[in-house]
Amino acid sequence: MSQDTDSKQKASDSGADHSTRGAYVTGGAEFTRDTNYIEDRITSDGKPGANGEPGWPVETGRYRLIAARACPWANRTVIVRRLLGLEDAISLGQPGPTHDSRSWTFDLDPGGVDPVLGIERIQDAYFTRFPGYPRGITVPALVDVPSGAVVTNNFPQITLDFSTEWKAFHRSGAPDLYPEHLRAEIDHVNKRVFTEVNNGVYRCGFAGSQDAYNAAYDRLWTALDWLEERLSGQRFLVGETITETDVRLFTTLARFDAVYHGHFKCNRQKLTEMPALWGYARDLFQTPGFGDTTDFVQIKQHYYIVHEDINPTGIVPAGPDLSGWLEAHGREALGGRPFGDGNPPGPVRAGEEVLPGHGAAPRVESAF
Repeated sequence: MSQDTDSKQKASDSGADHSTRGAYVTGGAEFTRDTNYIEDRITSDGKPGANGEPGWPVETGRYRLIAARACPWANRTVIVRRLLGLEDAISLGQPGPTHDSRSWTFDLDPGGVDPVLGIERIQDAYFTRFPGYPRGITVPALVDVPSGAVVTNNFPQITLDFSTEWKAFHRSGAPDLYPEHLRAEIDHVNKRVFTEVNNGVYRCGFAGSQDAYNAAYDRLWTALDWLEERLSGQRFLVGETITETDVRLFTTLARFDAVYHGHFKCNRQKLTEMPALWGYARDLFQTPGFGDTTDFVQIKQHYYIVHEDINPTGIVPAGPDLSGWLEAHGREALGGRPFGDGNPPGPVRAGEEVLPGHGAAPRVESAF
């Protein structure tokens, strides 16, 4: 997500057609996501991808990942980068939770400028490579630091390439998030999770008619019921360890009660009312790499402030209570080992921590 293809409004500052803050719903229409991204790949040998995508060489320190904490698609890349230990190889820039009519801005950095790229907004990296870039100015994006030009914003491929093309820079004990013997099943599950859940919540939230909303709602809950049943008998979505599929589902679940249940009207049940999914989400949240990259404050600020046509007052809700994320989940009884023969990542890199009060806090018992 981003100041991006989730939106249908046109920017006015350059005459280019790209999305802006505020208008996300087209009256009478079903929400359809534009999935045309910059398809360039960063590959181990710099050669084009299997489908002819332009190739850039893997090179430590050359690329900067721009990933807003609020965005579920960007959050995936931050999780995978941390799980694989790519912090030294790929630097991280994090825009704030909201954006203006042009793009995400680096308003959390001193002077409102990214300290590595020297730009105020990610739009500048897009325009450096494609002047007047006509599509969504999206995060996550990988930027070539020497030129300041965007390389790719193809978020589904970015995390797969982190796993397969950047292996020379993985930490010792890094998990195999895309094991070859499970790729067919992972791809199958990923497709359904994306179309029906990751994108399904947006199809509900940005529906332009009652009929479009009703159809989207039914599709979403059919998929969530399928996941609830699947996860009732196994700890992870595919296989005995964490894979790419778990990362992709987690970022939607982490936002479900805080945003999607109310703001997007996905309100048949809360996540906390679905035993298997809630236990699964807590299991992942408490695993290094997941909860320690999740910023609930920025998540809520983004959705409730940016989506002006859905929430015109811009009021950010105080709830829900987040302390349950740290409660015991009991999922170990289903077997499986999160990191297989590997091990968890170490502490979060200095400067990349979720701010105090922005994550899940333990429940405080009253003395009375």
